Parts: sequence; structure tokens; C-alpha cells
Amino acid sequence: MEHEEFRRGDTAEVKSPAEILATLDDRGTLEGLPFMPEMIAWCGKRVTVDRRADKVCDTVNYSGSRRVPDTVLLGDVRCDGSGHDRCQAECRIFWKEAWLRKVSPDSPPPRPFPPEDAAALLARVSPPTRSTVAENGKEWTRFRCQNTAIPDCSELLSVWDPRPYVHEYTSGNVSFGHFLRVTARAATWEPARKLGLVPEIHVPGTASKDQPRPPPLNLKVGEWVRVKSKEEIATMLTPDGRDRGLWFDREMVPYCGGTYRVRQRIGRFIDERSGKMTVLKNEAITLDGVVCSGDRSICRWLCPREVYPYWREAWLERVQPQASAAAN
Repeated sequence: MEHEEFRRGDTAEVKSPAEILATLDDRGTLEGLPFMPEMIAWCGKRVTVDRRADKVCDTVNYSGSRRVPDTVLLGDVRCDGSGHDRCQAECRIFWKEAWLRKVSPDSPPPRPFPPEDAAALLARVSPPTRSTVAENGKEWTRFRCQNTAIPDCSELLSVWDPRPYVHEYTSGNVSFGHFLRVTARAATWEPARKLGLVPEIHVPGTASKDQPRPPPLNLKVGEWVRVKSKEEIATMLTPDGRDRGLWFDREMVPYCGGTYRVRQRIGRFIDERSGKMTVLKNEAITLDGVVCSGDRSICRWLCPREVYPYWREAWLERVQPQASAAAN
């Protein structure tokens, strides 16, 4: 299928529902990548290309970095979960170049498309988002989204092959300084990992099961918080680096000590490995602007997915808006 090649900074116009429908198979996918119901609202809109999806992390099988061919990420366009039972993960959306056209920012807007075209596209892409699974005498719903489908729509990259790293710079995905900084870190950490010198547990803690917890903050969306120091957080993590099952990731460490606004209280999200909807029993918080950078992710360097990590309230402390504004 012919398509235009996009680079970071290009203006992309999402094609009409009828044009996109013509690219999809009966499962609502193009080369294994689903076009999701949440994407229909973007038809006819224009967004700046942020990155090519040439080196993204695999959070299904944790195989490392993978390339999704002919695919880009647009601005900070994220899934709102409306087509997937209100999943709150807010994942960035992948866009096949065949679903986009390159335009100049000042070109005339596209003509409005008939509502029935959007309805036809929805009828194609909505049913495959879920299926019923019978297991051990019980039935449950398996969800399918772009992230659960990553192994099916991508190709594995070797962590030792320098070409994907170089391509991140030559494709325009990252600046030369960014490229040098991350590749220098990868060149040091990856051999150390192979030798067992980089611990698998990012932040081992000292907490025990019967250790008392701080009182709940009951944080609300929009409140300001300070992320506690790495040392303070470690006192609330078990030796395997978890707090009531929630992992404290290496990518979260640089945010320690910073002040941020509460984005969401997370209650449900799709487990990308199983496709099950996970309903959380304990609190989890996301923070505005606090995302995985891909700059410290072993085996997954330079990933542009910018996943929102989840935070326990015990890792945060409420601060006054004045103090937080001054700190930022």
C-alpha cells in the first residue's frame, strides 16, 4: 500500500472514515495494527507528527524493542478508553501512515464527511475490541487494543544492533544530543546487565508486611504533590521493589523530589499481556507530565510511548499550589 513517509514536525491530517475503512481487513486492522474506536474522533483533524514508531517497547512479552512499520505517533494523542470499557491507561495511539495525509498547516480544511461513514467505520472496528474466553469453567472478557497487539504488528529489534539506535537520530526522532546521551548510557548499562552488574530490582526496599503505612491522602485530580525522595520511597518498598504489588520503576527515579499535579486516580486498566481488565483494589495515581522517558529502560532504549507510571499515595506528599508553582 502506497503512503507518504512522515518525519517529526510534519503536519498530518487524519483521513476520512471512508478512506480509512478501505485500508482495513475484516478484523479492523492494517498489517496487524488495529484501528480503534477511540481514533474515529480524530478523522479530519490535523496534528503534528511527534515520532516514528521505529523503536517501541514490548509490554506484552517484554521481548525488548520492536519496530511498527510505516507508523507514527501524533502529538500527545492518547486513547481515552471509551471503546474499551473505560480503560484509564491513556496510552499513546499508533497511526499507520496510510491513515494520514501530509498537509501544510495553512492549507484549507477537509470537507466534512457523512455521519454514516463514521458509523460504518465504527461497525468494523468495534466488535473485535473484545471477545469472550471460557477458562476453568468461567467466562471473562478479553480486550484487544493496539498495545495488546504489538507482538502481531511489529518486528523484534536486537538490543546489540546499532542500526536502530542510529536510525532514531537519522529519522529525526531525537536530537543529536539526546541520541548521544542515551546511546552512551546503553553502551555502558547493557554489557553490565549481561554480566549481572545491573540489578533487576530497580529500587529494593526495606518494608515488611506488618509495617504501618502513612495515612491515606485521598488525593483529588488537580491537587499538587511532591514526589518523595528515592530513599524515602525505599522505606515503603519490599525487598523486591514493590508496594502492595505495584512496581517502582527505574524510569520513575528522576521524578523524585519534583512537584506535579495529580492527573488521575486509576481504578481500571487493560493488562496488555492477558487482555483482562484489571480493577485495582488499592489506590494508584498518575501525574501530569510524568511519563516513562525511554532514556533509562534496559533493552528498550529510546521508546517514545511515554507511558504514565502509577504512583502510590505513600510515595507522595501534598503541597500547597504556591509552593509547587514556585518549584516548577
